[in-house]
Amino acid sequence: MAATNNDASKPDVAVDGQTGQVQPDEGANGQQADSIFQVTIKLPHEPFQSQVMLSTQEQVQDLRQSIVETPQTFQYTCFHLEHDGKRINDFVELSEVQGLKADSELALVEDPYTEKEARMHVIRIRELIGAAGDRTDTMQGIMAGLSLHDTLGQHEVTQNGADQTVLGDYDFKTPGDVKNLLPPSQDPAPKTIKSISLSPWNPPPYHLRSKGHLLYLQVTTNEGEQHQITSHVSGFYLNKSTNTKFDPCPRQAPKDISAHSLMTLIAKISPSFESSFQSLLDYNGKKDLLTIFQLSNAIPANPWLVPAPNLSFTTHQADLARTQESYLIAGAENSETLRDWNEEFQSTREMPKEAVHDRVFRERLTSKLFADYNDAATRGAMLVARGEIAPLNPTEAKDAQIFVYNNIFYSFGADGVGTFTTEGGDEAARVAVGKDVVGVRAVNNLDIQGLFTSGTVVVDYMGKRIVGQSIVPGIFKQRDPGEHQIDYGAVEGKEIVADDKSFVPLFEQLSKNLKVKKHPVWDKDNVRHELEGSVETKGLIGTDGRRYALDLYRLTPLDVAWVEEHWSEPKEGAAKPADKDYPHRMTTLRPELVESYGRLKLREYIKDELAKKPEAAKNGEVEKPAANGSAKKDEESEKPASDGDGEVKDDSAEDIAEQERVDISGFQFSLNPDVFCGQHPQSEEDKEEWGKDEAEVRAAGNHLLTEVIPRLIEDIKEGEVAFPMDGQSLSSLLHKRGVNIRYLGKVAELSDKEDPRLQALKRLVIQEMVARGFKHFVNSKLRNLASPLSAACVAHLLNCLLGSDLNADPVAETDAALKSLYSESDFSFEGLTPGSLKSEIEAQVTLRFRYKLGDSWVQPEKRLQLLREVSLKLGLQLEMRDYAFTKETAANGATSEANGALATTNGHSSSKKKKNKNASSPARSASPAAARAVQTFRADDVLNIVPVVKEASPKSLLAEEALEAGRMSIAQDQKELGQELLLESLSLHEQIYGVLHPEVSRVYHALSNLLFNLDDKNAAVELAHKAVIVSERTLGVDHADTVLNYLNLGLFEHANGNTKAALTYVRHALELWKVIYGPDHPDSITTLNNAAVMLQSMKHFHESRLWFEASLAICEVVSGKQSINTATLLFQLSQALALDKDMRAAVNRMRESYTIFNNLLGPEDRNTKEAGSWLEQLTQSAVTQAKQIQDLAKGRLRRVQLTGKNALRTSASIGQPVPAETIAPGRPRSGTNRPDQRSIEELLRYIEGGDSPKKSSQKKTQNPKRRAQKAA
Repeated sequence: MAATNNDASKPDVAVDGQTGQVQPDEGANGQQADSIFQVTIKLPHEPFQSQVMLSTQEQVQDLRQSIVETPQTFQYTCFHLEHDGKRINDFVELSEVQGLKADSELALVEDPYTEKEARMHVIRIRELIGAAGDRTDTMQGIMAGLSLHDTLGQHEVTQNGADQTVLGDYDFKTPGDVKNLLPPSQDPAPKTIKSISLSPWNPPPYHLRSKGHLLYLQVTTNEGEQHQITSHVSGFYLNKSTNTKFDPCPRQAPKDISAHSLMTLIAKISPSFESSFQSLLDYNGKKDLLTIFQLSNAIPANPWLVPAPNLSFTTHQADLARTQESYLIAGAENSETLRDWNEEFQSTREMPKEAVHDRVFRERLTSKLFADYNDAATRGAMLVARGEIAPLNPTEAKDAQIFVYNNIFYSFGADGVGTFTTEGGDEAARVAVGKDVVGVRAVNNLDIQGLFTSGTVVVDYMGKRIVGQSIVPGIFKQRDPGEHQIDYGAVEGKEIVADDKSFVPLFEQLSKNLKVKKHPVWDKDNVRHELEGSVETKGLIGTDGRRYALDLYRLTPLDVAWVEEHWSEPKEGAAKPADKDYPHRMTTLRPELVESYGRLKLREYIKDELAKKPEAAKNGEVEKPAANGSAKKDEESEKPASDGDGEVKDDSAEDIAEQERVDISGFQFSLNPDVFCGQHPQSEEDKEEWGKDEAEVRAAGNHLLTEVIPRLIEDIKEGEVAFPMDGQSLSSLLHKRGVNIRYLGKVAELSDKEDPRLQALKRLVIQEMVARGFKHFVNSKLRNLASPLSAACVAHLLNCLLGSDLNADPVAETDAALKSLYSESDFSFEGLTPGSLKSEIEAQVTLRFRYKLGDSWVQPEKRLQLLREVSLKLGLQLEMRDYAFTKETAANGATSEANGALATTNGHSSSKKKKNKNASSPARSASPAAARAVQTFRADDVLNIVPVVKEASPKSLLAEEALEAGRMSIAQDQKELGQELLLESLSLHEQIYGVLHPEVSRVYHALSNLLFNLDDKNAAVELAHKAVIVSERTLGVDHADTVLNYLNLGLFEHANGNTKAALTYVRHALELWKVIYGPDHPDSITTLNNAAVMLQSMKHFHESRLWFEASLAICEVVSGKQSINTATLLFQLSQALALDKDMRAAVNRMRESYTIFNNLLGPEDRNTKEAGSWLEQLTQSAVTQAKQIQDLAKGRLRRVQLTGKNALRTSASIGQPVPAETIAPGRPRSGTNRPDQRSIEELLRYIEGGDSPKKSSQKKTQNPKRRAQKAA
């Protein structure tokens, strides 16, 4: 089904033809721009013909796919196409088909089946008619790829009265309700057939195989009749076999039914099939197609809370063919699934990339290949973790064992062979493999011709870290005596250094891009070797002649300040000192920090060069501007990164601009990754150079501590960056700034100030440290525990972490029978208590983040958020219910649970029969529960543990280039070209990644904002809907980006006049926000304000007033009562109160606003004057309610205009300044404090339902636009 993406991108594929027009260097493709036309397909059966739109740039395969997925032609899978009586090759472009033009006729000719085609046909028809049942996929978790988008707003209509909006019963202070993370229960899909599976008579015997028999099937129709079917080379027919007698010959008339397609055959034998199949299509048609496509190019998001197994969502259905799927997919030999991953990766990389269509094809193939590999490697890693695969070296220690499965090589992320003994052992090895994935991704993104990497995936599962790599040819080869296993870099530790010259040009390109300095290293005999990369980065010439880069975990230098302060060499028999016991020495700087420091060095270089110019001019040596264009371009590209310091100005006269232009071709910046790593320079010259390298690396580390982290804290305080919602968004923000997670303790210390935003940040950072400490401790317990016992272990540890208020002495629910089976397992978790676990977590936090928790701990009201964090980090899928963390909630929840509350989701129950069924389920388990202690978590609550995957797939450079070009064109006011480029970028993203991919969600979000600013509101809304669905399915229904996408969607729907739907989306986003962060997130002020404006537009004045008051309440806490932001909100609230006819309160609020403006800005400021004018009029208006409207008509309405850096706004993507694109209706604007010049008559027209007065004034936001360009 995933291939239906073709339909979605049909017009987009054609847009790809325009690439020649918009990209100057690809003009060759321009002539194919308008090659979209319609052709007629002649069919062998009803309706005998069908029209299809196609583009000559498509492959014939794409046309075949669209035929297979069109409802009229569903039944065809095994066919070829003919044009003018000649067969068309399936693997050519349509442009190569001679004589193909608009209104041509193509004939669809049914082909004889092969066994493979027959198997594929059966799989396809089973899925199409809904006979495939539920999948129990070992890798993907329960309800993987869930989307809530289509279910929102389904029940509001019945629940709310005519005078109440969706927001009517919203409570600002209640904690998050986890029921918002699941869809309401729905009726099951219509059944078209009872079952379809392989017959027990498979496979055909030899004498029948030679007559064309391929498979035998058995089908049970909805009428209850069982039919045996033969799959023959000519099609499918009913045979004479029964369950006890084998006779696969065709039946006699009148039951001699046959058809080329299995679907047509079923329609002939089951009278109810066609109507029930149409009902199924209608049922699926109610859903957005994006919500039901299978994900094929990305790992779906696994929800951390899932329905109980007895609910309709997760009912396990009988389906015999489920166990036969591997045979249907791979055949009896199972040889088709074995792929040579390494050869596929490298041959894809060697494909041509000169022309645009070549690049599209290459990147599309790369994306699909990485997705397939990540899927296969993760499945294998799970089997390794569960002990299902025999090791290649069973006699060695467990951590040193290696495995090969499905042509993928597996090892543990532990120091099994002592490679990292001096670096920190297992801890160092665990970190190194994680950094290796990041390094491989960096090299893949650079796409250096001739340099190859192995496919690499790291999987964290059941406490184990497992690395899966494609097998590099020759890596296991025994070399001759005197030959090294490695051809470039360190061999056997660092004692021998190889330096094959063929690697130099390749590693030179790599190092230049990654800012790695060429430097000498010395082997055990003190022989000097010049290396382009780190000594740890290895080069290997495979037996296929290709050059591979391996061990890419050391691409940046050590964070030497951290190592010197917190690390000491391990000494045998002696414990490390408490202040120097950091678990490993793999503390490298992040690549983002190296970039940031490089920009700082560039700014210093430009300053120095500019300072030299006046002196040179005095001496008559007027320098010429940059001779080479590349330097100029580099300089310009660095300008936005200069944080507005304004070293390079181009707004003065042209001659001054020429004079101030700096040639930066002489600028060089790189760091030596091998300093402080045990190298000993020999000559004085080397020692001097090494000293300079060490100083530079120290300076980079110092830049992190003195510049980057304090500036990040300041930006969060001032509202320059969106406030993080959870651990994921906090980590993302830190990483984008180049800050390692080990500095969480430092961030907590620096944010320990009175400012409310910083206090909120400190609470979030402490929550993240506790969650990470808990994760490390749980992994240490799960690592040596058999998988059937893991649920009991996890439940007990969660009880110790979160359930101590309910039961201060929880008991582990370990099954005694299982315990005796796994005598070698580590059962130490059973002895843990809440107190001992807290001590362990405190020790982990002190060890890893250098922060003493002391009295600081996660607040009681944030237990749900902590549960979510640890579940996501460990891959837990827990049963969806309201977990009782205290005795009060347990007492309140006991009665409802006994009444079968689990049978309802989001306040909906299924049919009465189902309700009774589900209600009886807890009653059955009630008797043993009486004997057991009351505990928050039971072992049965841990329904599944899913793998957490780190992978190395590269981004599409082509799609990113088109997106960037579109943004730049719009910034330069070339709107038409910009829009064309943006749509081109969208088309490329969808073609290369497939629609369901996190990168596509990101581009939908960005484009919806850009198109909204270009006044293409309908397109913006459509893309915003897609952004929500794709982010839900690939990132998670409660991911921070999903919340932002919902907020965006709400704003766009409101601007499009669909305020009712907008409020539904805003409410859902706020409910998610409560689950993710809790109530009162610092950035929710603007969202509440937007909701109030929407309510006002619907004339719900009283409700809107309540939302303004809620917004003000948070603002007073975050910005302080005597702040301009608070005064501005008081101003707006006063107007809302006036509309609600509460004149006295309106006067009081306006007086408060006036006082603050007067105190902070002075009596002459326009804000003060305006507030004073309003105060005067409102005071007069308070005499009578009747006079109120007349007097208001003489005044001015002032829109929210927040000042200063702390201006309110919707959250942007974490870590980025808020771009102009996110500005939307109802949203306050930062920047100048000019009052809005609209009269009260306009307000009244607005209230009475006339034109919105917001339209014109929303677009002219200069300040954020400039910042958006800087951020780009």
